[in-house]
Order: sequence, then C-alpha cells, then structure tokens
Amino acid sequence: MDWASVAGLALAIAGILVGHTLDGGRFASLVQPAAFAIVVVGTFGAVLLQSEKRSFLLGVRMLRWVFFPPKSGRQKLSQEIALWSLSARRDGLLSLEQYMGTKDKFVQKGLRLVVDGIAPEKIRSLLEGEINAYEFSQRQAARIWESAAGYAPTIGILGAVLGLIHVMENLSDPSRLGSGIAIAFVSTVYGVGLANLFFYPVGNKLKAIVSDKVGQYEILAEVFHDLASGDHTRVVDERVASLLARH
Repeated sequence: MDWASVAGLALAIAGILVGHTLDGGRFASLVQPAAFAIVVVGTFGAVLLQSEKRSFLLGVRMLRWVFFPPKSGRQKLSQEIALWSLSARRDGLLSLEQYMGTKDKFVQKGLRLVVDGIAPEKIRSLLEGEINAYEFSQRQAARIWESAAGYAPTIGILGAVLGLIHVMENLSDPSRLGSGIAIAFVSTVYGVGLANLFFYPVGNKLKAIVSDKVGQYEILAEVFHDLASGDHTRVVDERVASLLARH
C-alpha cells in the first residue's frame, strides 16, 4: 500500500474538519446526503457522457493504483535483459524464444519480433506504435479524474442553486429553511473539496504511473532494437543502467 497517498488524503480531510470545528462548526452540518448525491452522481454522469465506456471503466479500475500502485519490477526486468543479451550473443537470437513465456504482452511481442528476424528499425517502429497505443489508452482512462475535477465545482454550484430554490419555495415555513440553506452551501463545499483534494490529485498520480510505465517500454524498445542489431552487450548494459536510473 502507498501510505503516502493514505496519509495525504487523511491529512487533507482532517485539516478541513479541524478547521471547521475550531471555527465553531459541527461535523454533522457537513453531512448532507442530498448535496453529496447531486455533486458525485452529477459529476460522474457528466464524465460518463463525455467518455467512452471502455475508458471510463478502465479509469475507475485504475483508482486502486493510487493506494496500491503496480510494482515497478525494474530490478527484475534489468536482470532479464542481461540474460537476453548474454543468450543472444552466445547462442544466437533464436535462443531468446525460451524467454517468451513472460506475462507482459509488450515483452512477448518484442522478443517475438527479434526471434523472427525482423529488421531492427522495423522492430523499433512497430514497438513505438504499440507504446503510443498503450499510452493513449491509459491516459484517456486517467483523464476521467481530471474531467471530474473540472465538473465537480460547477455541479456544486448547481446544487447550491437548487438549495436556494428550495429555500425560496419554503419561505413561509421556517422549519424547512435550514435544510435548504445547508444543501446550498455544502454542495459547493463538496464540489470544490472533491475536485481539489481528490479528483485532481488522483488524476495527476495516475498520469505519473502511466508515464513511468511508458518510459520503461521505451527503453525496452531500444533494447530489442539493440539485440536485433547485434550490438555489443555494453550497449545493452547502458540501457539497463538507464532503466535503473529512472527507478
């Protein structure tokens, strides 16, 4: 678990609640199910409207990466690259077929292209296309959280207007004015708070994770190009050093 993400979210929420309490407010005044429903349901409805279903669902699944980020595996990958380089230099490119049992589809494709004897520049071109497709798909999914951050404050204002309408409709009944005013102001708090304390940070963190994976794939593409070109193992070693330096 990424305890920094947990601590950051807890600290942000605690800061608001403590500040609200010190100012004489009550925690119960911030609990407004109607305001929460307006902001959260309305926000995700707007995001779903603008997104493809596949991107939306992938973005929701990626949320777990914020607290349980995927393992980098750079150290293990660097060891595997060293084995590929040694095996290719000692036994030829066909010997790399024994390493194609990996679960990573990108690595499988790269090794297959090298084993099949595809020209080095063609391998690089094909793998760059694969990287671009992967990056586009992942960034589109991560972008739903940025979109949510953009919609939430506006929908919070919409909730505030609805609350004020409720107030105006019940001016003759003072007992119902309180709930309407509460929804009006708490909706704005929910909209702005969720956007800046959750949606934006989540979107930025997911983009950083995607960028890290893309960088890893870019180095791998160069490694496969070097292997197919028959470059010296020293060149591959430099690729490995670059891979570990980004860790």
